[in-house]
Amino acid sequence: MTDKKELTQYSQKLRKEMTKEERHLWYDFLKGLDISIRRQKVVGNYILDFYYPKKKVAIELDGSQHFEKEGRDKDIIRDNFLKERGITVLRYSNYDINMNFEAVCEDIARKLGGVE
Repeated sequence: MTDKKELTQYSQKLRKEMTKEERHLWYDFLKGLDISIRRQKVVGNYILDFYYPKKKVAIELDGSQHFEKEGRDKDIIRDNFLKERGITVLRYSNYDINMNFEAVCEDIARKLGGVE
């Protein structure tokens, strides 16, 4: 999927159909921050789970497919593409969202510059 219009339409669909972990992070932490974070932001041929444009930080939640060889390889290519554009990628597993939510939120706040 490389057509910008298709990607934008798909990102809108993803915003409406967030995973359980994305909903938890969004509604129970990110949405309440006093900063502008975008959901399902299109950058190049990729859709970022969450994006903080002011500091060029992407927050990605990784399901089990990201831990298989093909998923890891795709993530490396994606992360390099984003890095070349000055975007830092923060990755958290769905397991961490479910089991260590407070620690994930603290880590994100620290890496975004101490936002509360």
